[in-house]
Amino acid sequence: MAKPFDVSKFRKNLTKSITGLGVGFNDPTDWVSTGNYALNYLISGDFHKGIPLGKVTVFAGESGAGKSYFASGNIVKAAQDQGIFVVLIDSENALDEKWLQALDVDTSEDKLLRLSMSMIDDVAKTISEFMKDYRSDYDAVDAEDRPKVLFVIDSLGMLLTPTDVDQFGKGDLKGDMGRKPKALTALVRNCVNMFGSYNVGMVCTNHTYASQDMFDPDDKISGGQGFVYASSIVVAMKKLKLKEDEDGKKVTDVRGIRAACKVMKTRYAKPFEGVQVKIPYETGMDPYSGLVDLFEKQGILTQQGNRLKFVNSRNEEVLHYRKDWTGENLQLVMDDFSKIRHKYEDAVEPTDEESEEASTTTIEEKTSDGNE
Repeated sequence: MAKPFDVSKFRKNLTKSITGLGVGFNDPTDWVSTGNYALNYLISGDFHKGIPLGKVTVFAGESGAGKSYFASGNIVKAAQDQGIFVVLIDSENALDEKWLQALDVDTSEDKLLRLSMSMIDDVAKTISEFMKDYRSDYDAVDAEDRPKVLFVIDSLGMLLTPTDVDQFGKGDLKGDMGRKPKALTALVRNCVNMFGSYNVGMVCTNHTYASQDMFDPDDKISGGQGFVYASSIVVAMKKLKLKEDEDGKKVTDVRGIRAACKVMKTRYAKPFEGVQVKIPYETGMDPYSGLVDLFEKQGILTQQGNRLKFVNSRNEEVLHYRKDWTGENLQLVMDDFSKIRHKYEDAVEPTDEESEEASTTTIEEKTSDGNE
């Protein structure tokens, strides 16, 4: 009988010869909430999970769509609540301490390190040096005992290349159209490989740009195909005006934004699902925002007369007017959902009209200048 292969010896030799090699599966064990239950569910398939450590997540959208609100606000706060240290790289020089504190972010140095950087190369060097030290200090430590760290880059679109800076000094503003997409792709690819087997993750924001091509009108995201391929999660966002008061009644003035979020890519749930999240200027986002529409789309809440009906796991009917399906009542549905979700996992797909209503403009995996 043939001698069995000695896997342990092979593994030991590999880990000695290849720096940073991960052996086995690296399924996420730590998740950080986006601050919105509906968006959490569309990204991860769980109302409470959100985005994973060990991966790269991108929020892309036009200016004012709520990218920083989610990435630098909600996600940073949720990470800090879980004891995760945050390194916040601000390339836009726009994240004021008062604004972050208004979103309940702890800006003390033992919880958050804010770095102001404008060069892609500097960001890459910073992350690379950090991971070298991290591996050196914690490779011998059990995974559950390693410190957890989240990098937030706000934003990738504002990062510069050396060519950009050199041209600016000469008064030449053509821009570095060739190198920047490649540099962004290389940054994300390297981060994905470095973070995989460690308790380190990254969240980025990026800009979208209106297409100048009349035959291809979809918004473009900078970074190229490689950038999107390397990311585990891509959420496209579009800004819509919020013209209603706290009771949901229509008003003439703008009271906030409706962030139309569409999960363009995820490895943990069904992609291309969307939800509209309300972010009033005065009160901020309700974490339950968007859940009623999500539950209706999945058939969990159904129309009965002028009310919405939910049938729980005990076959009891719960009826409320739409305006009364708020926090406490929605929490009951969420708590019961794990017992009834099998009924709705194969629900009918939404129509094209419904998808368009709840989604953002499709974002193609091209650079802003149309290069692949």
